[in-house]
Amino acid sequence: MARLALISVSNKTGIVNLARTLVEEFQFDIVSSGGTAKTLKEAGIPVTKVSDYTGFPEILGGRVKTLHPRIHGGILARRDIPQDMIDLENNQVLPIDLVVVNLYPFEETIAQSDTTLAQAVEQIDIGGPAMLRAASKNFAHLTVLCHPEQYSSYLQQLRENGSVSLEFRQKCALQGFSHTASYDHAIATYLSERENPSLSENDLTENYSIAGKRIQTLRYGENPHQPATWYGTGSKPTGWTSAIKLQGKELSYNNLVDLEAARQIIAEFTDLPAATIIKHNNPCGTAEADTIFTAYQNAYNADSVSAFGGIVALNRPIDTPTALELTKTFLECVVAPDCDQEAQGILNKKGNVRVLILPDLWSGPKETVKAIAGGLLVQTADDTIADSAKWQVVTKVKPTPEELAELLFAWKVCKHVKSNAIVISKQRTTLGVGAGQMNRVGSTKIALEQAGAGTKGAVLASDGFFPFDDTVRTAAAAGITAIVQPGGSLRDQDSIKAADELGLSMVMTGVRHFLH
Repeated sequence: MARLALISVSNKTGIVNLARTLVEEFQFDIVSSGGTAKTLKEAGIPVTKVSDYTGFPEILGGRVKTLHPRIHGGILARRDIPQDMIDLENNQVLPIDLVVVNLYPFEETIAQSDTTLAQAVEQIDIGGPAMLRAASKNFAHLTVLCHPEQYSSYLQQLRENGSVSLEFRQKCALQGFSHTASYDHAIATYLSERENPSLSENDLTENYSIAGKRIQTLRYGENPHQPATWYGTGSKPTGWTSAIKLQGKELSYNNLVDLEAARQIIAEFTDLPAATIIKHNNPCGTAEADTIFTAYQNAYNADSVSAFGGIVALNRPIDTPTALELTKTFLECVVAPDCDQEAQGILNKKGNVRVLILPDLWSGPKETVKAIAGGLLVQTADDTIADSAKWQVVTKVKPTPEELAELLFAWKVCKHVKSNAIVISKQRTTLGVGAGQMNRVGSTKIALEQAGAGTKGAVLASDGFFPFDDTVRTAAAAGITAIVQPGGSLRDQDSIKAADELGLSMVMTGVRHFLH
């Protein structure tokens, strides 16, 4: 008896070649539905329509085609259970040896900005996942293929062995279940976002799942003894999966973590050219200027020692002068929205540096996820846009317009420094960054020491409030003239009083930016 293949695919890549090989080389009979049957017939491949095989027409505009006992009985029958085989015979059901199914393009549909809810719902596949799950469950007796890249491996198994190994079938079953899980996750996420377009702490969904497709197996994770893999989410490349790598070695786990930290900082700046340099997830230098060349120079000079081996992000295309400057030190990665041809030629001389083009540096995730023992912590992204017009001046001395603009710059950078965070800046360039200390006084001392004599006339930003006035007094002694901080301490008045006594201006944002 000829082997039977059930083929029903939305993505028809490679399907004609697979079907032709199955029929001509391995004497398969093919049962197929709707558009797939039409495609195979037009290619001259003999095929039986599902409706002819089941004796039941497609109904409800094609919503019901394969949901039939002759289909699912053939998929789920256990060949080693006599009663299963008797049931098939009594009901004129043929055992199915191969199921080739992929699903309606739901994610591709919702990726279109003008897609309506009704259009999206029509792309929710029902019969496809049912067949995929049934065939994956019964991998002991048949093979399921859900990706075109599996076709050649399957045919190779047949050519070399005359049959398909259990190990291969089980691997395919895993891919089948992963495919349906990812598909259902996309649907649930879409419907959740439609119900809650602006997520808050009160309406994150009751159930949360993560699904991704492997982009690349990384050399290792944070350390060489930690295996790591990069997964992408969604059907279309977005974010770093859409970045174009012009040159350089493969990206590492730490590269990607630092690149995302750099992207988050540079996304704060749109009006003027800006550059940031990241080391170990913290900025060692960030600057705004009239040109991207000057912005990078200033960011580099802010802490040239730490910049060695850093990750650079620019919010403007890389031009020739900037490319020349980038080649003067060792860098791990450079990312920008574009890079001109001459600049590419210059950067090629430093072949090991990874140069990436990410046109949309400003789009980030809507939530952050952290794994803990036994669960996940999910929060909405800290994407609050800073608005200095909403800040409260709490001191007698008011910041000048220039100081207010400088405070806004420092505040944007401070948001992305590990807590406790202190940033000192002047002329839209960071002079000192105190990150990740156990107390705010320690961060302040580090930032001031790094800034050195540059603190005269500089401003200071703190990601959290001051529970004591010590930071204000230390800053004033170093020549700081203005401070921005969230406020909200029971002892805010102590810091305000100290600032008034010492002639500083202080503004409170009412927004805290702890980053752990």
